[in-house]
Amino acid sequence: MATDNLVAQNETISGLDALENASQQKLPGRASRIWSLTWPKLTALAFVVAIWQVLVWAEWKPEYALPAPLTVAQDLWSWAGTSALWEGLLITLRRAAYGFGAAVVVGLLLGSAVARIKVLRAALGSMITALQTMPSIAWFPLAILLFQLNEQAIFFVVVLGAAPSIANGVIHGVDYVPPLLVRAGRNLGARGFSLYRYVIAPAALPAIVAGLKQGWAFAWRSLMAGELLVIIAKSTSIGVQLTYARELSDAPRVISVMIVILILGLLVDLLFTKADHAIRRRWGLLDRD
Repeated sequence: MATDNLVAQNETISGLDALENASQQKLPGRASRIWSLTWPKLTALAFVVAIWQVLVWAEWKPEYALPAPLTVAQDLWSWAGTSALWEGLLITLRRAAYGFGAAVVVGLLLGSAVARIKVLRAALGSMITALQTMPSIAWFPLAILLFQLNEQAIFFVVVLGAAPSIANGVIHGVDYVPPLLVRAGRNLGARGFSLYRYVIAPAALPAIVAGLKQGWAFAWRSLMAGELLVIIAKSTSIGVQLTYARELSDAPRVISVMIVILILGLLVDLLFTKADHAIRRRWGLLDRD
């Protein structure tokens, strides 16, 4: 009887392993997965360009206001061959890194404190949400009064624009950690910082990453608004070049700068998507490659 049970268990395990192996064999290769993710984006891009070209042919707006896609592509290509684009990118990305980095530190510390201290939750919980909903451009009059037209004004608004979203991500992530998981960690001896490090932080990580992603979106919007409003001499950032192109009525350059801003946003979104997939794969929510 024992031998028959052992044989039945082995057959069941073999069957499950065979089923898993069969499902893994059905997974597409890396090239197929890349193509399945790429072709919808390329199709959407082609659709937008086609509508754009149709509007140009229909003469919906004069060419000096709405240039053809080919004209913009030629301008973007020529701009990419100059140092103005790359120097502007360097200035803008440096500001984004400093501002977002400071916002991450402030948001993580503030969110962790508010999530675990009831007095701070009562005092600051709704205030953080109110700050998150406040348009970042509304902070610039105050920032200019406090810091004048300089880097500190832009830095101030970027941090205020991003930190509340990051803090809310931490708060919501901690709130949705199952109490049973926290009790299990305490029963295993986790206390204080160890409880946060080994139990609460890993469980709240998906919400924290979502908060970081949303915080980056707010930081990027705040930075672009700042570069359009705060013109600093000898600092030809991407936003400043967009302002100059608009003042000169250079429509191809205006659209070229907007395309560069869009591409940067897509690249950063791709990084956050990769991080999210890595976390979900580590937790067994996605199939491994």
